[in-house]
Amino acid sequence: MIDALQLVLGARADTGVIREGATSTEITAIFEVNPKTALYLREQAMMGDEDLLESSVIIRRIIDKNGRSRAWINGVAAGASQLRELGEQLLDIHGQNAQQSLLKPQGQLALLDEYGGYRKELAAVKSTYSTWQNAVVVLQKAKDEAAKLADEAERLSWVHEELSAIAPQKDEWETLNAEHKRLGNAHDIIESVDGAVYDLSRANNSALDTLSRHASRLEDLAEYDEKLGEIATQFSEAQAILQDAVRDLEHYRDRTDLDESRFEEVDERVSLYFNAARKFHVLPEELYLKLAETTEKLKTLQDGLDLEALSKEEKRAHSAYLKAAQALSKKRWAAADELSRKVTEAMQGLAMKGGSFNVALHETQPTGWGLERCEFEVAGHTGVQRRALAKVASGGELSRISLAIAVITSNATPVDTLIFDEVDAGIGGSVADVVGKLLKTLAQDRQVMCVTHLPQVASYGTHHWHVYKVDEKGATVSRMKSLDTKERVNELARMLSGSAVTEKGRASAAELLERASNFRP
Repeated sequence: MIDALQLVLGARADTGVIREGATSTEITAIFEVNPKTALYLREQAMMGDEDLLESSVIIRRIIDKNGRSRAWINGVAAGASQLRELGEQLLDIHGQNAQQSLLKPQGQLALLDEYGGYRKELAAVKSTYSTWQNAVVVLQKAKDEAAKLADEAERLSWVHEELSAIAPQKDEWETLNAEHKRLGNAHDIIESVDGAVYDLSRANNSALDTLSRHASRLEDLAEYDEKLGEIATQFSEAQAILQDAVRDLEHYRDRTDLDESRFEEVDERVSLYFNAARKFHVLPEELYLKLAETTEKLKTLQDGLDLEALSKEEKRAHSAYLKAAQALSKKRWAAADELSRKVTEAMQGLAMKGGSFNVALHETQPTGWGLERCEFEVAGHTGVQRRALAKVASGGELSRISLAIAVITSNATPVDTLIFDEVDAGIGGSVADVVGKLLKTLAQDRQVMCVTHLPQVASYGTHHWHVYKVDEKGATVSRMKSLDTKERVNELARMLSGSAVTEKGRASAAELLERASNFRP
């Protein structure tokens, strides 16, 4: 059940969870949500205003044998990261591996930070640390490559100077090329235009005169044959078209500047384009892009060569990091004092009377986690000095301390559902009874689920589910059954005495159940 909950809330998809012979596995979970989570879902467009009255969310995930995973939140497709983000607001699982993380400094620091709840300050430290380290790298790289960068900057300066002298513009090459061709053929153009105007309109027997003469003659003959009149009309139309063409040629000749001085200017600029294109190995029409690219690269290099500016930026980033880290340290020290006090208090009722717990913070080199490292210290009983948890705690003591921390940190967790997965391993007797009371107290304002093999702990639950396996059609299937009062007595008796349940065992179980039900936190 816990594995299924973790999967539906975004744990890494594993095809090993698919039943043998099946093509996929599907998990659906329904949670009641508090107003804060409901607001989050509405902001993510996964819950409408009308759904807020029901205040529940349905999460569904399918994993196929190819490892593909699909998920939906209230029918809206969601990714694994969205499942995890939502899961952090719905559920908190304390498993057996929590004891192992308690022995590792980084795990201890993470637990303290989670308990402190100062995520905003921690995020600021990580962000400013990353910015500072990037500034350090940039500054060091500039120092190491100063000579190389200077040579490259000098080369780019030369390229920039050469191209700036030409000042190529976008689309200028196409305009220049067209004008160059026109001016380069100016003599032929003028000669052809003048010749056409002369032959068409000014010469003896010009084309216009010839058309006019023959059109007039044909019109005179039209009285003898109507077809000749139609042809005469065509001649007149041709004459009109030709007159328009002559006027256009004369207008072109009067307004067109085809002087040689302008050609020399254009020819010189075309040559500049060609020479620069060959020199810098680009097409003439791409020279303006080369200039823009060189300008940008040169600015970047010059900024990189400004060691003084880079040094100031590194110092500024370092100062911002220290400010954020010191704000985090202040909150972290307060959380450490509070957690130390509360765990010490809890130890007194867990067969560790006189013992004490301390969250020690030691100054360390700046990291993305801040300016200190964390170490949990413990004294198991009166009269002994506290030492590192990893060195002095026995298995039983570690279990009890882990449970105390889990209960205390859970009180600071805003989620509505807590699951304790065999966190009471290594505990028994009167201590188990205290654990049951702790969990029942914790369950007053939220849902608490506990996987346990201890009858003392199980007796304090409001409900008792029995998990078992059966063979169905040659396959082993896990089942869960909600037990009534009589079944609870029998199951507690079995947990007390083993597989052979006796009347004495049932009587002890009934007494255990009654005592637990009478407990009022």
